Amino acid sequence: MIEKAKNHWLILIILAAAQLMVVLDSSVVNVALPAVQHAFNLTSSGLQWVVTAYTLTFGGFLLFGGRAADLFGRKKMFLIGITMFVLASLIDGMSQNGTMLVVLRAIQGLSAALMSPAALSIILVTYREGHERNTALSIWGAVGAGGAAIGVLLGGVLTQYLNWRWNFFINIPIGITIFTLAWRLLPAHESEEEHNDLDLPGAISVTGAALLLVSGIANAPTNGWTSGATIAYFVGAVILLAFFIFNERRVKNPLVPLAIFKNRNLTGANLVLFPVVASMFSTFFFGSLYMQNILHFDPVQTGLSFLITPITIAITATNVPKLVKRIGFKPVLVAGPLFILGALLVLAHVPVDGNYFVNVLPALVPLGIGAGMSFVSGTIAATSGVKPNESGLASGLLNTSQQIGGSLGLAVLTGVASSAATNYFTNLKTLPTQLTPLLAEVQGMHAAFYTGAGIALAASLIAFFVIQSPKRLLQTT
Repeated sequence: MIEKAKNHWLILIILAAAQLMVVLDSSVVNVALPAVQHAFNLTSSGLQWVVTAYTLTFGGFLLFGGRAADLFGRKKMFLIGITMFVLASLIDGMSQNGTMLVVLRAIQGLSAALMSPAALSIILVTYREGHERNTALSIWGAVGAGGAAIGVLLGGVLTQYLNWRWNFFINIPIGITIFTLAWRLLPAHESEEEHNDLDLPGAISVTGAALLLVSGIANAPTNGWTSGATIAYFVGAVILLAFFIFNERRVKNPLVPLAIFKNRNLTGANLVLFPVVASMFSTFFFGSLYMQNILHFDPVQTGLSFLITPITIAITATNVPKLVKRIGFKPVLVAGPLFILGALLVLAHVPVDGNYFVNVLPALVPLGIGAGMSFVSGTIAATSGVKPNESGLASGLLNTSQQIGGSLGLAVLTGVASSAATNYFTNLKTLPTQLTPLLAEVQGMHAAFYTGAGIALAASLIAFFVIQSPKRLLQTT
């Protein structure tokens, strides 16, 4: 049953603001990493955990958070999540060493995993399936797609003009405002189920599998893809995943009722958004490095350079529901990754003596168009036909595919770039010059962008062969 709440558009703004805060925190610290490294004298391998600790726990606990919202109440889990997020942000900004910062980043990720699926679940039960819900999801999708670019800009401004700690302190007034408004305006909700049995073995095993898989990928470039540590991570992930599937088949109230995957569009949309996010991460990560290390932009200039992307995403996302209403979500979801593919192919040719307006900007516009099309149509496809009592689970699955896709994609593309840069040095036929390290770095970026383009192509092909157009649309065309 749809819970048509009063002030429902204000509720959407509150939930979108919360999601923006969650998405920002995955990218806002990227520009601040050099300052954090200097403050705590961290090694490069230690520094990556400032980002990875957040994405690991966020991605690993999303299914847990989604199911908890269904069982214990969406509003309750949302408020618990945002309270934990604000407290972790406060102590994060007061960190005295690298270990303290990383642990608190992990707690931030756990908090986000409770908050994000609950927020999307509230949207799903507030708006009826169709154009109205699609419009709401377009705003949600725009926040998810554009938040990373906005985070780069915000992180640059806060780091350059205030202090790296303000990348965390900024969450406090925003979080308190969201909590206050959510407490007053969100509709009460206890549970969609007659039981409140949370499948703890299932939750622990699937979360552990996700954490081990992402940890293995994240550390593989350092440990080596065939090292004992990397293999141990992957074997552990497979064992836990196998136990999870076995457990879900036998328990009375599973964390993830496997029958939900019979919804072909839900499964297909998750399979599409996984590589979409994986390919997009290469743009923000390597694009930021290119502009700072090669073009010598400062943090604020780097952030401003990405601003065109969220603007393009916002324009595209607000028009996608109209397009979906006319032609359905499948053609939009097939086309979206192809725009991202084109953007990455442009970036795969950036030179050492490049120019932002010639070599970078032409890629950021199609990137925004592709992201807006992919995220909005993908979210619509993944949530169409989902039952109210499984809305939290569907939201958790959707967020999980994106977070794990981003973490795995960044780890793989970083490894590709590192290998390509090393090969450049190995195959060098002349004596190195001062320009050689920059040439090697750019060569690595080229390899990463080409690989990302291939991943984007795979996303489009999955959408073409797996996603189905709704029957009612087929009947009217």
